[in-house]
Amino acid sequence: MSDGAVLHVKGRVLAGPDDVRDELWVVGGRISYDRPAGARDVRTVTGWALPGLVDAHCHVGLDAHGPVDAETAEKQALTDREAGTLLIRDAGSPSDTRWIDDRADLPKIIRAGRHIARTRRYIRNYAWEIEPDDVVAYVAQEARRGDGWVKLVGDWIDRDLGDLAPCWPREAVAAAIAEAHRLGARVTAHCFAESSLRDLVESGIDCIEHATGLSEDLIPLFAERGVAIVPTLVNIATFPRLAEGGERKFPRWSAHMRRLHERRYDTVRGAYDAGIPVYVGTDAGGSLAHGLVAEEVAELVAAGIPPLAALSATTWGARDWLGRPGLEEGAPADLVVYEADPRADVRVLAAPRRVVLNGRIIE
Repeated sequence: MSDGAVLHVKGRVLAGPDDVRDELWVVGGRISYDRPAGARDVRTVTGWALPGLVDAHCHVGLDAHGPVDAETAEKQALTDREAGTLLIRDAGSPSDTRWIDDRADLPKIIRAGRHIARTRRYIRNYAWEIEPDDVVAYVAQEARRGDGWVKLVGDWIDRDLGDLAPCWPREAVAAAIAEAHRLGARVTAHCFAESSLRDLVESGIDCIEHATGLSEDLIPLFAERGVAIVPTLVNIATFPRLAEGGERKFPRWSAHMRRLHERRYDTVRGAYDAGIPVYVGTDAGGSLAHGLVAEEVAELVAAGIPPLAALSATTWGARDWLGRPGLEEGAPADLVVYEADPRADVRVLAAPRRVVLNGRIIE
């Protein structure tokens, strides 16, 4: 498409879960529901259109060993784009990926800065590794560097205990979360186990990543406080392999990881049924490949979340939660077109027909 071309999307435009339109136009990279007067250079695309998908837990610029070079980060972002992911909440990365903001052909990123972890209590080369006395200062630093989010590591294996355990005293996380909120940032935390959750939620945290330890007694607290979860079920699927690898050295941890995996679907469905907001995230960029957003949506459905709700968790609902527009009048034209209705079968998401980013069709 030339810069002056007009894109016409026809068929079914899913502007919202209950807002289906017959067509939209893209003029100057932005969405319009009014046919532009005198349009001549028009390209038409037909199908079922959705807002660009959201991966709310993704790591661009990171692999299993730590930060990666710009060329590798670019490949990661392109892989997500090809899958239809056009908005990423980067839930922690040691790499500076601000250069991506200048690339109109790459997904938009909302950064949470670098992970903040307890010393020797997280994956090597990923996080700022600090002690509780420093957590407020580091949260303030990352709140200023990020895009409205900060990422804590709430729990990890304690090698002396031989099992998952909280990383921070309650008073430290309470002060850290209060500081982030004072600076206008929301806070999320990596949490596998049960034991760190009450302190984090009662301290005012906004979101929990993975949330495999969300138990029946904690669900009402999450629902009352409106704390969202991003389950990353495609990552939780790796727990049995991780447990097997740690069996000899940390049998207690291995058994715990297996229990968390076994109840994962019940955990997510229980959260959804209680009204806890659930969003799609893949945890790509650590040991997982990028481009898995369709698989994560399918996993939410497998857990018992209704297909339309699972679809919203990566489209309308997720964009609203992150403060970014969808298919609204005047919004940047970031959308994905499919052959069939994804509301009827979310597996349709695995095969985008057309990806449109900033009003341009990605060829």
